[in-house]
Amino acid sequence: MPKAVGIDLGTTNSAIAVMEGPHPTAIPNSEGGRVTPSVAAFTRTGEIIVGGQARRQAAINPENTVYSIKRFMGRRFSEVQNEAHLVAYHVVEGPAGDARVRIPQKGRDYTPQEISAMILQKLKRDAEAYLGEPVNQAVITVPAYFDDAQRQATRDAGTIAGLNVLRIASEPTAASLAYGLEKKEPHHILIFDLGGGTYDVSVLRVGAGVIEVLATSGDTHLGGDDYDQRIIDAIASEFQQAQGIDLRRIPQALQRLREAAERAKTELSMVLEAEIDLPFIAATSAGPRHLQTCLTRARFEQFTADLTERLRPPFERALGDARLAAHDVREVVMVGGATRMPAVNRMVRSLVGEKEVHRGVNPDEVVAVGAALQAGMLSGAVESIVLLEVTPLSLGVETLGGLMTVLIPRNTPIPARRTLTFSTAVDGQTAAEVRVLQGEREFAADNMPLGRFRLEGIPPAPRGTPLLDVTFDVDANGILSVSARDRDTGRAQQITATASTNLSQADIERMMAEAREHAAADRRRREAIEARNEADQAIMFAERSLRQLGPRLSAEERQSITLEADRIRRAMQTGDAAVIRMAIQSLQQALYRLAGRVYEGVPRPQPGAEREAIVVAGGGQR
Repeated sequence: MPKAVGIDLGTTNSAIAVMEGPHPTAIPNSEGGRVTPSVAAFTRTGEIIVGGQARRQAAINPENTVYSIKRFMGRRFSEVQNEAHLVAYHVVEGPAGDARVRIPQKGRDYTPQEISAMILQKLKRDAEAYLGEPVNQAVITVPAYFDDAQRQATRDAGTIAGLNVLRIASEPTAASLAYGLEKKEPHHILIFDLGGGTYDVSVLRVGAGVIEVLATSGDTHLGGDDYDQRIIDAIASEFQQAQGIDLRRIPQALQRLREAAERAKTELSMVLEAEIDLPFIAATSAGPRHLQTCLTRARFEQFTADLTERLRPPFERALGDARLAAHDVREVVMVGGATRMPAVNRMVRSLVGEKEVHRGVNPDEVVAVGAALQAGMLSGAVESIVLLEVTPLSLGVETLGGLMTVLIPRNTPIPARRTLTFSTAVDGQTAAEVRVLQGEREFAADNMPLGRFRLEGIPPAPRGTPLLDVTFDVDANGILSVSARDRDTGRAQQITATASTNLSQADIERMMAEAREHAAADRRRREAIEARNEADQAIMFAERSLRQLGPRLSAEERQSITLEADRIRRAMQTGDAAVIRMAIQSLQQALYRLAGRVYEGVPRPQPGAEREAIVVAGGGQR
């Protein structure tokens, strides 16, 4: 049976893990690392590269290199103006008002789901190479505070990547599984998850084989990227004052500065000061300009103090919703690379006191490891554990006066099903529009619209007479389905509620086809690279043979081999693996014929004669 994997699709980095026997294992990528940068790039040659390779070329190709795409998943363009100004690539408005990425190299716009699918495909390929078998099933995690649109967008990304998404799981639940906390006696834990782009706090009750999420809160606009941006703004402002140049308006300079800011932030978690040295960062008529400065931890913590303070309200809200105090929490699990910052650790200590803080699992891998455990449970490879998750935000409908009437309050355990009965607002009304919403505001206009549909054929009657049952059904993935039924006529309508920013089935199928084409192109590119490597080896072998055989060859024979090597070089320029390998084969045959001619008549040892051992390179014998 094919193995199911667990995937942490992160803002900054992503990871994939699988069950190997009774234990989950983080799968290394093709570069040997166990986390893969969540970066996709479109090169001048038309290739799409993902991961570390994409990240390394970002400074010279900023407008065609996409990072932090998770921040735009399932979001409307009007919601992401702040984030859009922080990236070097172009964020534009899609046909449905959704946020998309414009790639000049391709001359087209890409949805966040498509970019995320490229990252997922890279993880999928690496897992298949590691396991030696196809990987088609996955559990993909999302922040607990992701809304319905963001969860559906993540599922769509998995589908485009060719994965059967078994479950959209919450990151806190995955983290608790990774630590095996459900095996202890029942107690309360707190998951503090600060990643590259999102922040979650979840309160769970674990033990006796049960993991129950009691409450969750967070901020999907707060993460390590925001700390990086403060460094960028501080250094860029200083440089502008000194040199009169705003590096934030130069894409290549901004990308270099972004990479330096992230390195400085990481270093300041371990040392008290970090050097930022960027030669030739800009140029004027007077010549090149260099950036060299020192950033201390104290200064960094000073201009990010408001970000750290923003960690407090969701923490307090989660505890309040769970009806617990800090002293009721026995253990704290730290998740996400940004939790390594000393200021964040002090904040957590000030909030929870001297609790046991779990750091035994790499915070960059802990979510993927937990997702692998959940994938093992769903595929039957691991003993099942009862998982009780909650809705992160309230779900409801618009009612008379533009109000939002809640059917499923936030932090309701899922799966959940609720039905409320409504009626008509005017006399003789024959149709009713059901507008589905998500959020915590009193008025419908202030909340996220998830969809709408009309229930028609209602018999004319005085207002308040027809009875309309509206049912909300939230599945284990946190994705909502809504139905409405007229009790008198039995007429009904149903939708899977998704925001207008989400993809249609036709869009998904089209993108799946494009993703398959991309995968095929990747295979061709890989085959071409392998063929070029083989060609280089063949040419080196031919040149070595010519040197070794020396005077035993005629001028014509030497020229024939040289011509065959030149043929390989021309074939390499085509990039066609088949053409290259044909040229290699032709050279090899020529060398075989030549060797056969050269060694004709050479005396051979008689059967049974004692042979001298020939020492070869490396000290072996033949």
